[in-house]
Amino acid sequence: NVSHDIKTPLTSIINYVDLLQKPHTPEEEKTYLEVLNRQSQRLKKLIEDLMEMSKASTGNLTADITKLDAVESVNQALGEFADKLEKAQLTPVFRHPEESVAMMADGRLAWRVLSNLLSNTVKYALPGTRVYMDLTVRDKKAVITFKNISKYPLNISGDELMERFVRGDTSRNTEGSGLGLSIARSLTELQGGDMKIDIDGDLFKATLKFDLINDLEVSGTA
Repeated sequence: NVSHDIKTPLTSIINYVDLLQKPHTPEEEKTYLEVLNRQSQRLKKLIEDLMEMSKASTGNLTADITKLDAVESVNQALGEFADKLEKAQLTPVFRHPEESVAMMADGRLAWRVLSNLLSNTVKYALPGTRVYMDLTVRDKKAVITFKNISKYPLNISGDELMERFVRGDTSRNTEGSGLGLSIARSLTELQGGDMKIDIDGDLFKATLKFDLINDLEVSGTA
């Protein structure tokens, strides 16, 4: 699968460079350059995902675990994705406690996890629907769930969907690498957390669990 994903943009880049070297009109050149830019960015993203997946799976990434406000973290991620969600005709609904929820995580890695899940939502959620994010506290864990209706039939289990290079669209119509959910799981586990995917018909649900800050840390006596 990944060799196919690398070959597709690379072949396109080679072909359009060849076209640029032949006689062409200014309008054609503009079109060729737009394709080259899009395909080179696609290839760059794939390589970056491969590098991050490699680092996460081989233990070459370290997590700086600190106290994070879970509500603020999700809100920041939603703010970053506001335009993309609107363009995808998706309405985010974030439900959370009124008080702050302090979880133990690495701010940079937690952002990457939330970003990957929201990116997955933008690519695969059914346009014109709501996407739900819920933050609850359960069994001394901060639990963050993402729920959306898929635009593609999900004839696959949650565990299979988190395997490397597996995507929700079996026809491979989108330009994702199929690494986003696998990276999110690896980075969550690197922070001492847990990530699970559940599929119920066309309902996609991702659940993240992070440790809460404990009483000793709150009191400052740890």
